[in-house]
Amino acid sequence: QVQLVESGGGLVQPGGSLRLACTASGSIFRFSAVGWYRQAPGKQRELVATITVGLSANYADSVKDRFTVSTNNAKNTVYLQMNSLKPEDTAVYYCNANDRRNMYWGQGTQVTVSS
Repeated sequence: QVQLVESGGGLVQPGGSLRLACTASGSIFRFSAVGWYRQAPGKQRELVATITVGLSANYADSVKDRFTVSTNNAKNTVYLQMNSLKPEDTAVYYCNANDRRNMYWGQGTQVTVSS
């Protein structure tokens, strides 16, 4: 049973920063890729950023040059550093892990960007 536990969401002003963390139950080496998706009210869930076991990162165009995805394998944790946040980044952010057979999801953490 894979468990993904997110932390780090909250309320931040436009232009601010937040760092999300997602800790997996067990080694993240077993996954081909880990990363983050988000879902805003009334919208479909969308990819934000993923990183493969070979450390190849992929970003949505809307977050390139502002967000950075990284891992700490010793802590079984994947991070999302979010800088220069905009109101349109407001969403529930979900951690994701993919082992080529299944997709696993965390419970989600709310990020609200507002003045």
